Amino acid sequence: MSILKAMDKTKKDYQESTHLEQFVTRFLLKETTNQLHSLQSSLECAMETTAEQTRQEKQGPVKPDILSIQLSGRRSNRRLQRNNSLSPNNPLLSLVNSGVYDEDGLWTVQVNRLQKLIDRLEQKEIRMDPVEEEVLESKSHILIVQRQLTVLEEELDEFRLALRQYMECACAQTGCLHIAVQRLANESRFILYEFWEHNNVWKNHLQTNYSKTFQRGNVDFLETPETITTMLVPASWWVLNNN
Repeated sequence: MSILKAMDKTKKDYQESTHLEQFVTRFLLKETTNQLHSLQSSLECAMETTAEQTRQEKQGPVKPDILSIQLSGRRSNRRLQRNNSLSPNNPLLSLVNSGVYDEDGLWTVQVNRLQKLIDRLEQKEIRMDPVEEEVLESKSHILIVQRQLTVLEEELDEFRLALRQYMECACAQTGCLHIAVQRLANESRFILYEFWEHNNVWKNHLQTNYSKTFQRGNVDFLETPETITTMLVPASWWVLNNN
């Protein structure tokens, strides 16, 4: 019942979850599968044992040496199955490999671990280890500007000419680090990436004649208003990438 309840909740919430929550869900499902396989192996061992005892009761006493060989072989097979079913990160693996474990204790640990995994699937607990913080000065950032422009098909040639002139003027501007442009395949949508030394330089750039000319031209060239997104990143990243 717990597994079915967790699976039902996962099916409803997965599509609307963030990428991080989806990753955690997939990880927990994989671990749950490993634990279920481990429990299945233990159940199969129990079934073999009871079946063997039933056969012994029906067939009568068996010679000690023959019985010892048969049981030894089955124990080896069961141990191999457990080793294959346990997760590599499971702390029980070292105990199983060494042969030092308790049957009842192993079963209890497996059931408890499975219950914890099911609880986490239901509660969607996400705990991330703290990351190291990088202390930066306020002026040690560069500005990345992303501009998305959807161009009318009949205006593509005129837009390309205006875009080329704009990029030549912008790249010559003091404080402009780099400009790159991409066009999406089978679409008339362009994505422009502009890298500026800091925010004030970009604001001054917007007031230049060539920038205003490009913006006025876009009124006729674009199918929809352009979308502008800005982001500050550490200047040290730019230095490292260019080295």
